[in-house]
Amino acid sequence: MKPLPHPIRTECPPGACVCDRDALLAEPDADLRVMRLTREEEKRLLERLENLSSLSDLRHMQGRMQEQLGMRLSIAPGPHEVRTLRGIVILVHEQRGLCRKTRQSIPTAIRKSMERRPEIAYELLNEDGLFGVP
Repeated sequence: MKPLPHPIRTECPPGACVCDRDALLAEPDADLRVMRLTREEEKRLLERLENLSSLSDLRHMQGRMQEQLGMRLSIAPGPHEVRTLRGIVILVHEQRGLCRKTRQSIPTAIRKSMERRPEIAYELLNEDGLFGVP
């Protein structure tokens, strides 16, 4: 394994995660951007996602996560009727090196933000003209 110019995430306890961290680090040409998400950085990211101010802020964070960490995030109304925030599908796509707990924490943080600011959910639902204003 070649030395990295930045700190990387520490290992999860054995059996607690299926992130395949060691296999990712062993690959010579692997995309290691996700390994930059240390536990401290993850806390900062989750705090930032819990305090979103608008849908454009959420889309900005979605782009930054893709750019800096290689993390793909899909956020859209679910296939059925959306009555609560649970009807909005927030999916962090599987990726080698991305901890299972992190994949669960990101949607939770975004939903908390939408609970605090329901206008984010309304804007998301209106992106395709649900309320008649595309």
